[in-house]
Amino acid sequence: MSDALAVARGALAGRNDVHLVGGAVRDRLLGCPLTDLDLVVAGDAREPAQRLARAARGPAFALSDAWGAWRVLAGDRSWQADLTPRRGATVQDDLALRDFTLNAMAEPLAGGERVDPHGGARDLAARRLRMVSPDAFVHDPLRCVRLARLACELELEPEPATVAAAARHAPGLRRVAGERVFAELRRLVSVDRALEGLRLLEAAGATAIVLPELAAMHGVEQTLYHHRDVHDHVLEVLEHVIALEREPGAVLGDDHAGPVAALLAEPLADELTRGGALRWGALLHDVAKPATQVPLERGGFGFPGHDELGAAMARDVLARLRVSERLRAHVATLARHHLRAGFLVRGAPPDRGAIHDYLAACAPVAADVTLLSVADRLATRGRKADEAIERHLAVARVLLGEALRHHAEGPPAPLLRRDEVAAAAGRAPGPWLGEAMADLARAQFTGTVSTREEALAFARARAGD
Repeated sequence: MSDALAVARGALAGRNDVHLVGGAVRDRLLGCPLTDLDLVVAGDAREPAQRLARAARGPAFALSDAWGAWRVLAGDRSWQADLTPRRGATVQDDLALRDFTLNAMAEPLAGGERVDPHGGARDLAARRLRMVSPDAFVHDPLRCVRLARLACELELEPEPATVAAAARHAPGLRRVAGERVFAELRRLVSVDRALEGLRLLEAAGATAIVLPELAAMHGVEQTLYHHRDVHDHVLEVLEHVIALEREPGAVLGDDHAGPVAALLAEPLADELTRGGALRWGALLHDVAKPATQVPLERGGFGFPGHDELGAAMARDVLARLRVSERLRAHVATLARHHLRAGFLVRGAPPDRGAIHDYLAACAPVAADVTLLSVADRLATRGRKADEAIERHLAVARVLLGEALRHHAEGPPAPLLRRDEVAAAAGRAPGPWLGEAMADLARAQFTGTVSTREEALAFARARAGD
């Protein structure tokens, strides 16, 4: 990995109008490695970007016609640099337009004293997050979300006046592109202190704008088996998902710890691992409860159909945030099937047929949704909670073992091809053939059919179906 700052200094030697700014200066003060440089230049950024790209042996490309920003990627993709024309006559003018004081510092790229007109270094040392000016959130309302993200990511305490200013200007978030909002929310939800970040997001007035479905869960009462309303229940489910991601063996046992950790570390989509996507599943699995709440005769409230409606609503939320189809489908499927493991607890332990049906129904997220069901159950501590949790965990461990095996190895290879099943049954291919293949797969999983001869006999029995 090349030293990004050294490469930039070498490439732009002789340019005394280039400053390292923002998060790069902050990260240097924190002792973090620099893999993301922000540089401001006097005038057009194109020429210095191309010079830097040649030195980095990587590409340079324009980011925005409106702002004239360029991005350079290192040839080995170990770092990137964004070069932006300076706003104003001096670097101090540029810094005055930035969001928070700890991002409003600059250093001459060629070397020299740090420029810190707003006390960013002092605030960073005090672990304080403070706006540069009351207009910070007017210039870019996305900063209302960034406030929460930076606070939980860097373990900072926001200044009350800054939170209040964000809340006043949060309605401006309606004008911000969904993909920009998601870029901040993705990082917020992915950190260990995500719950703290979500609470701060609400205090900053942003939740009702960027995640109104989450805000709508407040005060929605549940059954007698729940100890919290839907909103706080969802946050507790997220808390348990984070704990499972951090230490899966504590709940699931040592046998599952390694495979679960490996599963959740797999990249999925939109710069999220499966663990990151599971966190979004936790946030959105009960998204339809406010719309489906009905009173129960025995007390409390039920939510008929909230799994199916929730799948559609989760899709809509993520579509608004402009995420990929893969992530939308993944989270929607988690919402659709998050109750299914709980249904199997009633007839515990599940037999091989029930396990097969579960895996087939929940594919391709059977392992993920089993983990979600565990977190959901652990966050449901009303009447008879301890007994219900133990029974659920016993079933979930069985399902998880099979689901992890399927995820790693795939389902068993079928004993017969589709054309062989059709030939054995003496029938032309048609809709019946898909059902026959599914039935054969189930029989093979349960052990009812274990040889090619038995599979052929099974197929012949379909002749009259």
